[in-house]
Amino acid sequence: MTLDANGWADTQTLLTLVEKTGRPLSRSLLEKVVAENDKQRFAFNEDKTKIRASQGHSIEIDLALRPQTPPEILFHGTAAQFVGPIRLEGLVSQKRQHVHLSLEEETATKVGRRHGVPVILRVSSGEMHRKGVVFYCSENGVWLTEKVPTEFLETPDSA
Repeated sequence: MTLDANGWADTQTLLTLVEKTGRPLSRSLLEKVVAENDKQRFAFNEDKTKIRASQGHSIEIDLALRPQTPPEILFHGTAAQFVGPIRLEGLVSQKRQHVHLSLEEETATKVGRRHGVPVILRVSSGEMHRKGVVFYCSENGVWLTEKVPTEFLETPDSA
């Protein structure tokens, strides 16, 4: 499967390649997955001839997102075992293109819970932005930035 520079794949090629694996995937099921995914991880272009992940790429692509002014505070959910390194290095994108941040604490809690005991970090995104850090907001409402330095992070004392 080949992605274009913006991460789009041809929908029909995807369906054909999945069919070759012996797994049933119809166009209507694919459309249902895109529409009903609770995190809206995937998106179609306007005529549904192309599909892509909304964010979270591990390969270099241009989502063609425009820089935006973030809210004053955003949240990042992680697991307790990762708090130590985060306190030393800040939030880094690891194998992804961007650090993912949530508008709501509840969403961050769900993300953190996937990896263990959740810890919610508060990010001073408004201050970061005023100091020149660029933010984007993906189609599904996930805020993206390259890195969150430690001075913009608030971790719970109990973590």
